[in-house]
Amino acid sequence: MKAKVYVTLKNGVLDPQGKAVMGALKSMNFDEVRDVRVGKFMELELDGKSMKEEESRLKEMCEKLLANTVIENYRIEIK
Repeated sequence: MKAKVYVTLKNGVLDPQGKAVMGALKSMNFDEVRDVRVGKFMELELDGKSMKEEESRLKEMCEKLLANTVIENYRIEIK
């Protein structure tokens, strides 16, 4: 099974990396950019037997390591 995990900052959390990217885009004359938020994307190959079991394990991985749930949200896709 393959899983995709998307991690993004929660609304209201400052994103200095996003601001730096936005500044660079503006300096390159991409003036239509109003805001940039930078996140993380991970692909995981899993040996799980059931979709339900893997979803539970992925949530555990996100809560313990992949996302800082104080300031970040995560979304999981399993295929």
